[in-house]
This record gives sequence, C-alpha cells and structure tokens, in this order.
Amino acid sequence: MTDLQSIAPRDKAEILAQALPYIRQFHGKTMVIKYGGNAMTDPALQQDFAEDVVLLKLVGMNPVVVHGGGPQIEQALKKLGKKGEFVQGMRVTDAETMEVVEWVLAGEVQQDIVGLINQAGGKAVGLTGRDGGLIRARKLKMLDHHDPAVEHDVGQVGDIVEIDPSVVKALQDDAFIPVVSPIGFGEDNESYNINADVVASRLATVLQAEKLVMLTNIPGVLDKAGQLLPELTPQQIDSLIADGTISGGMLPKLAGAIDAAKAGVHAVHIVDGRVPHSMLLEILTDQAYGTMIRSQD
Repeated sequence: MTDLQSIAPRDKAEILAQALPYIRQFHGKTMVIKYGGNAMTDPALQQDFAEDVVLLKLVGMNPVVVHGGGPQIEQALKKLGKKGEFVQGMRVTDAETMEVVEWVLAGEVQQDIVGLINQAGGKAVGLTGRDGGLIRARKLKMLDHHDPAVEHDVGQVGDIVEIDPSVVKALQDDAFIPVVSPIGFGEDNESYNINADVVASRLATVLQAEKLVMLTNIPGVLDKAGQLLPELTPQQIDSLIADGTISGGMLPKLAGAIDAAKAGVHAVHIVDGRVPHSMLLEILTDQAYGTMIRSQD
C-alpha cells in the first residue's frame, strides 16, 4: 500500500480537493455497505475497512454495515464435524446449523466488526433482525430450477417479509454506526438465515439510501473480454445476463443490486474489496474501483 509520507504535498492536496464535492454532496445521506470477501478476512484490509467507515461517519454520512460470514460458518461447522450441504447454491440450515450460524454471525463475526470500528474511533452497535423487530422473515420456498413443481426444503433459510428500520434510524441519529447480521425472525420467534446481499439491498431500499456499496472479491462487472464495466444501468445488465456475459455467482448479487436501483437507491457500487480503501476511493473520488449501477438511464 502507498505510504502517505511518500505522496508529495501537492498530490495530497489534490486528493483532498477531489473528495470535497463528494463530501458536500453526500453529507447527511445513508450509505449501506455489504461487507464480505477478502476485505473481511485479511487483517490489513479489515483495518482499512473500519477506518473508511469511521471516516464516512466523521464527514457527515450515515454508514450502515451488513455483513456475511460464509467461510466462518463453514469453519465452525467443520470443527463440530458437520459437513455443509447446499441445494442450488443455498446452504441447507437445519436447527443445529442455525444455532452455529447465529453464534458465528451475531457473536464472533459481528463483534469483530464492531470492535474494529470502535478501535478506529467510531461507535458501532451490533444488531440482528430480532433487535427492534428489524427483519421479519418466513421460510424460503425454493423451487427446483428444472422443475418448478418440485420444492426443496432448505430448513431455516429465510425470505424477508418486512424490514422495520426504526432501530437503525435511531442509532444513526445518535451518531452510532449500525452493524447488521443477516438473521431474521419468524412469527413464532424462530430464527432464519438470510442471504446478506438480499438483506443489504432491501435495507438500502427501505432506508432510501443514497448508495449501496457491495464489497466483493472481483474487480466489478466485466465484459466478455474481461474488461471492467465502470458504469451500467439496470437495462444494460438485463442485456448482459441475456447474452450470457453475466452468469454464476454474480447473478444473485446483481439481482439485489438491480432491485435496489429500481426501487430508488441512487447508485449501487460493486467494488473490489481486495484493493485497500477501495470503498472510500469509489465514493469520494472520480476513479472507478468497481462497477456503478445507476437507478436511471
């Protein structure tokens, strides 16, 4: 990473001057950040992320962090001698697995993130969907890709019924940074494991966020030649899916991103979390460090 001491004063001033219009434009606005991938597991990148979140808060923005934790869940299940089972890319979550998911996400992972942000000078507070009735969920109905008449039972995997953002707004107003684990609760107070990308997208929509930033392990959306596409509209993404340019693991991420953009989130950024401070650079400079999906043509 570039050492700040090695940057000439003129260049430092240029960087700060470039950030100023963005700081002014986004002051008081909500930024929902989906935290995942290498940025979540590499110690140096973890620290960069925490510093970036605190800086956004200090310059007057309202960051809300939603985190995943697939690798950490897998590790915990292995320790218990339990093998993860997947159907159509979705983790089968029986009662025992759900217990592991809860203590890994709402315990270990969430508290690590809260600690990092607090250490960097912020005031983070951890939430699950149960806190303040934040995420109401029901059992996800998973239909077979090939035969929609067949329904797969994937256990306590949830579909969002409703998000009540009042607890998040209350924390924001009190200068706290909410850190949300993607766990919802059902009618009988049962817990549900929910895809973190989906939670981030829905939360951004409900909070009428200015931006949804999704940290990933890829540079962004790439064209057929492997070149980064710095800016797209939902309509262009539809075309890229139709011609097969976008496929596989990128599809669910983009589905949430498109929904958020169509529902009024001004811009969705899919950012390379392997680049130090990429989130900050994407929000506060002209340089593209990922793909931005705009809400309109």
